[in-house]
Amino acid sequence: MLKIGHFSKLSYVTVKALRLYDQLGLLKPSHVDHFTGYRYYLANQLPRLNRILAFKDLGFSLEQIAKLLDENLSPLEIRGMLRLKHAELQRLVEEEQARLLRVEARLKQIEQEDTMPNYEVVLKTVERIKVAAIRETLPNYPCIGRLYDELLEYFKQHGVKEGDYWGAIWHDPGYKESDVDGEAVISFEGEVSSTDRVLIYELPGVEKMATVVHHGSYKTINQAYAALPTWIETNGYKIIGSNREVYIIGGHQQDNESYVTEVQFPVAKA
Repeated sequence: MLKIGHFSKLSYVTVKALRLYDQLGLLKPSHVDHFTGYRYYLANQLPRLNRILAFKDLGFSLEQIAKLLDENLSPLEIRGMLRLKHAELQRLVEEEQARLLRVEARLKQIEQEDTMPNYEVVLKTVERIKVAAIRETLPNYPCIGRLYDELLEYFKQHGVKEGDYWGAIWHDPGYKESDVDGEAVISFEGEVSSTDRVLIYELPGVEKMATVVHHGSYKTINQAYAALPTWIETNGYKIIGSNREVYIIGGHQQDNESYVTEVQFPVAKA
């Protein structure tokens, strides 16, 4: 029999790791001295230890390895666990490749402009939310303000309190000088029904939303919009729906430089 220190040197596994494997039931010592507490191992335990190390190298957790070492586990179940690990690693590789593309795009942007960008584009998941909405063809973009006044009046008439989410959805495929297809949306607390004018519905969630935050007046929000197409194209995405504006600070009141607006575009891999 080999003392734990000798077994450690022979297997190139630390004593600390061997004690952990013992604690988790992965590799029990062949014998434990009741007086000294010394652990002893046999050379024929090395194949089991090597199997533990092999599964660990594949990225399995120690808890998962314990299942894989179960003698009652069928080959079909082992293949299933390996396929799941393969899918997990494939996803991680794709995420890191996407991260690499974003780093390369940032480097290229800085090299071209010789300065740090004013806007940071963030890819996020947007949850669905229940809203009241009015959609209309507007003379221009600022005219959407009167739709919020209508929604607030509707809430007041029905004893409903407006929520924290104020947004706009712009349904036109591109920028327009007039006849803008705009939709004003506000979340709310309570119960209220749709009418011919006001639609109550769940604004769908979006798995991948390219977003940028604009600090300042709506008059300069075009700068935020300008930052998004380059990022979307460079990072291998495409726009797949109407863009949104979320009014974090501000709304339909008098425009000023203290406003904070998030511009959002739903995207998918091109």
